[in-house]
Amino acid sequence: MLELACFVAGEPISSTETLTVTNPYNGQVVGTVALASRSHVESAIQQALAYRSTLTRYQRYEILMRARQSLQERAEEFAQGITAETGLAIREARYELGRCADVLMFSAHEAMKDDGQVFSGDVSPIGKARKIVTTREPHSFVVAITPFNHPLNQVLHKVAPAIAAGTPIILKPSEKTPLSALRLAQLLYDAGLPPPYLSVLLGRTEEVATPLVQDPRTEVVAFTGSVSVGKTIARTAGYKKLILELGGNDPLIVLEDADMELATTLACEGSFRNSGQRCTAIKRILVQESVREEFTERMVERAKRYTYGDPTDPNTLVGTVIDELSAQYLESVVHKAVEQGAKVLLGGVRQGALLAPTVITNVPRTAEMIVKESFGPLAPILSVQDIADAVRFSNASDYGLSAGVVTRDIDKAMWAVKNLRVGMVNINEVPSYRVESQPFGGIKDSGLGIKEGVIETIKYMTYVKTFSLPW
Repeated sequence: MLELACFVAGEPISSTETLTVTNPYNGQVVGTVALASRSHVESAIQQALAYRSTLTRYQRYEILMRARQSLQERAEEFAQGITAETGLAIREARYELGRCADVLMFSAHEAMKDDGQVFSGDVSPIGKARKIVTTREPHSFVVAITPFNHPLNQVLHKVAPAIAAGTPIILKPSEKTPLSALRLAQLLYDAGLPPPYLSVLLGRTEEVATPLVQDPRTEVVAFTGSVSVGKTIARTAGYKKLILELGGNDPLIVLEDADMELATTLACEGSFRNSGQRCTAIKRILVQESVREEFTERMVERAKRYTYGDPTDPNTLVGTVIDELSAQYLESVVHKAVEQGAKVLLGGVRQGALLAPTVITNVPRTAEMIVKESFGPLAPILSVQDIADAVRFSNASDYGLSAGVVTRDIDKAMWAVKNLRVGMVNINEVPSYRVESQPFGGIKDSGLGIKEGVIETIKYMTYVKTFSLPW
């Protein structure tokens, strides 16, 4: 069992108040964390404000690459830790470590780039013989709040770009999965990160998260999590930059000309990977009526291969959701859909926090699992008449994060790209497909249209300074 503490500028705090983290699969205690108080928040803010990095771009590159090497060397240790505190299948945790290595690599490479521009001042009849130059300066500090579903990668998507940008960061990870974040912080310090660059705080919302978000000295808040919390931050944060990456209700649209083998593979992978706990997981499978029966039969047969159970077993493909309460909610939305006429073809059973991969058909468009984000291994199949009907129904959602379209017709594919009101469309791929450096983010209740991804996050954690010189 791990006994960890929050960090204020690299120093573990002392506290009598602790958080106990348990394994969602077996209920065993995984670790404890000494929690922060309001005084620790104030200390972290003051140290972040007082710190001005003197690290060169190359030194920041070196720290990130050393951290990457260390994380790769300890990949199995970190993967086992992720599985223990999340209940995710070990294959998912190992996959997450690969993504984390990419985030560190891309951030390191971006640290070496200068995206400044040069303008000539004599391009106008009233201009002068001057050169105008732009450069980027780090904000005073960033507050980052991260979710449970990718407890290491989501943290790195905030912390690594901040290091690349030269911007101090105060991190508040999820109280459900804090251990990975705290171990990562120590790894970064060991890789040479100056302690004032990073503080990691956990505690009661009114003691930690709320003061950090609302403090007028905070210049940037980067949040990934639920819509309700995101909108609360938007209402209460005050005059500062906000990066809000919220929920999704992502469709996979399967048209009648689709490769059915590909379509069912994507449907299962998109619905069941990471126990369905991704904002970009498939939440609705919209199948053209003419091929719905064939698709459904193939989907059920493929879904049977998705073994679920002990997350530490390498043969397990689907572990638990984050806790039993979440599993109970998912079970309830399945029951509600059945009461409205839906039919469970596979799964639908629950044991504690473990919910079987579930394929359900004839789901009404008004069912709760369709209207709201169902954060679990559910694969509801709905019928659509054609691509126009599918896009119209997709756009009717309050969310607008990502979508996948399976078709052989390039004209229909491009029509969908142009007409889907989401931040990302993947053709013949799951809605979640991306690389860590690309822009990522949604619109409507999925976010404010501001993109994440390593490159965009670095931009948002800095500001443009312009100066001119005689020429």
